[in-house]
Amino acid sequence: MSINIATLNTIPTSYASCSLGSPSNPPPLLDRLDAISSAGFSAIELSFPDILSFGKKTLGHEIDPKNYDELCQVASEIGKECQKRKLGIMMLQPFSNFEGWKEESDGRKDAFERAKGWIRIMQACGCDMLQVGSTDTTMEKLDKSKIIPDLRALADMLKEHGFKLAYENWCWSSHAPDWKDVWQIVKEVDRNNVGLCLDTFQTAGGEWGDPTTHSGLLEDVSREELEKRFQKSLEELSQTVPKDKIYLLQISDAYKVPSPLSTEADDSGLRPRGRWSHDFRPLPFNGGYLPVVDVARVVLKTGFRGWFSYEVFDGGSDGKRTEVDIVAYAQAAKSVHKQLLLECAGVEGK
Repeated sequence: MSINIATLNTIPTSYASCSLGSPSNPPPLLDRLDAISSAGFSAIELSFPDILSFGKKTLGHEIDPKNYDELCQVASEIGKECQKRKLGIMMLQPFSNFEGWKEESDGRKDAFERAKGWIRIMQACGCDMLQVGSTDTTMEKLDKSKIIPDLRALADMLKEHGFKLAYENWCWSSHAPDWKDVWQIVKEVDRNNVGLCLDTFQTAGGEWGDPTTHSGLLEDVSREELEKRFQKSLEELSQTVPKDKIYLLQISDAYKVPSPLSTEADDSGLRPRGRWSHDFRPLPFNGGYLPVVDVARVVLKTGFRGWFSYEVFDGGSDGKRTEVDIVAYAQAAKSVHKQLLLECAGVEGK
């Protein structure tokens, strides 16, 4: 499908609240909301850690992540602050390590308790979509046969309130690191309120890039074969995923890390692509090297014209940046959005 540039003007834009400013030194939430609104974005993805930090400031004490009465109180206030700035809350994120826990395990009990609590938070802040990342819990702790039933159960819980589930492939996931993996799961879950959260970093960073090699690329095949394989995967995405099953596209690039990351998980259990994701994700056209335009273009080729949401974790090319002019950065993101759409439509430089 060709891309009609006139249709791209209808695409709504969002910015993830957690991702404006230095990953290691985030500015106050209200300052970020001001910057996002003034740059012309129409919504945010509301991050759970932002609810905790804003709650600490407004309530004067640390909030227990399971104290849903207080969390809902804070989320309601954030919703009001967004309304003041004419910002919607497009999605609550990131809901992680939910699906596949073994029967009777503490992890399973916690997962469903969190699901009920997060639904309450969604009601309080006024959003109707929950992002669920494909779990990175180690497979030894999981029962793979539970993944589909668990996601069906969550979808049904959300549907009671008119809410949707956006399932994302995290490229360090233990069971579904690629778009094709989560698409297969979404098809098997077979609920009309379940779709995909696609992401330029998760797709290109999983199937093309590799932070553990000197080249920054997957090296299991030649560069030529890598390009062919990746383009074939993208073409398959454009031809097999219906546009109405894509709920949003998250946008970011990646820096090539200064030196290859260890292939082993760190002390917290985070795999190398997870560490890469945390600090090395700039805006497109700003020092990264992933084929972001290629990913965005094939998503548009499905006919999708829904949310483009900017989710960057820009610690600089060394991953150590601590200070960011968030007003200028948000404005830059809006300019990047325009350039990205032009390049997707093949009119760069015009």
